Amino acid sequence: MPPTPPPSPRRAFIKDFGPSQFIRGTFAIANAQLGRTKQDKPFLKCLISDRTGTLPGRMWSIDQGQFSRLPTDGFVYIEAETQPYQGELQLIIQNIEATEPGPEEIRDLIPSSTRDPEEMFAELGALLGTLHHPAARALATTYLADDHLMAQFKRAPAAKNMHHAWLGGLLEHTLALMNLADRVCPLYPKISRDVVMLGLFLHDLGKTRELVYDRTFSYSDRGELIGHIVEGTIMLHDKAQQVMRQTGQRLPPNLVMVLQHIILSHHGVPEFGAAKVPATPEALMVSMLDNLDAKMAMSLAAARPDLAVADASEQTGGALQGNFTEKQWALDTKLFRPDPLAD
Repeated sequence: MPPTPPPSPRRAFIKDFGPSQFIRGTFAIANAQLGRTKQDKPFLKCLISDRTGTLPGRMWSIDQGQFSRLPTDGFVYIEAETQPYQGELQLIIQNIEATEPGPEEIRDLIPSSTRDPEEMFAELGALLGTLHHPAARALATTYLADDHLMAQFKRAPAAKNMHHAWLGGLLEHTLALMNLADRVCPLYPKISRDVVMLGLFLHDLGKTRELVYDRTFSYSDRGELIGHIVEGTIMLHDKAQQVMRQTGQRLPPNLVMVLQHIILSHHGVPEFGAAKVPATPEALMVSMLDNLDAKMAMSLAAARPDLAVADASEQTGGALQGNFTEKQWALDTKLFRPDPLAD
């Protein structure tokens, strides 16, 4: 009888990496770029990830031909060694090539929300059930009845790589915002809670069409040419027409316009992609809550990570992290890590 082959080694996940560890395997690659060293030699810089975390990658010896065979965003097989650098881990890549993982392997490569999407969706539906005005309820019901759109909503990330960049991230982000509004709106009795809650539900739904998330996260053609802000306003126009056709109910004359304004203005200022500056109290609240949740998600992921850097630090007695993160460009600052009241 032929000898029994040895069992396949357990996959090494990024969250388990320690310093000076040799690793090999299939990972997702993002933002692959060809840089130049001080000696004007080409080098690869990229982000390497799996479902448990992301690390910066560097390959110091690479030529244009080898780089051109790599996906900018996709999957690669790598052989590399982990290296502490400025309080973080990075991967020094020795060998890299494009690969096409199978469906089972992809599940290990794409990050997903830790929460069950059906549970989150039920919680979101309950919040929408508290809308008071019949027109607001009718519009919400029309969206919720779109099974295809809601299936995408449950699966889509909230961003390609900034915040809530994981499967189910869009739903998780939207639910967090609606829970925030549910607590904040009573502090401002003059605000229209229905408009705020409905605006938060709708503000990022265009991302279901802006992003591609069946493999690695990237932008669709509509995402590149139209974007989620304009896509969301188009979607709202269509849904409003559907409400009036199917129910015979006329919507209040300014409702759709004000909700479209919320979608167009929720990024706050033109430098961050807003088509308009928020110009209603409800649009201001949506924009500020959106900014709050996005920045808190980014800051906590950097300063209090659950995954790769935290676990690697524990393996080295905490020596790896240091008190400050690297500069977080989206926040324009380094972040102080320690909780001063933690044991």
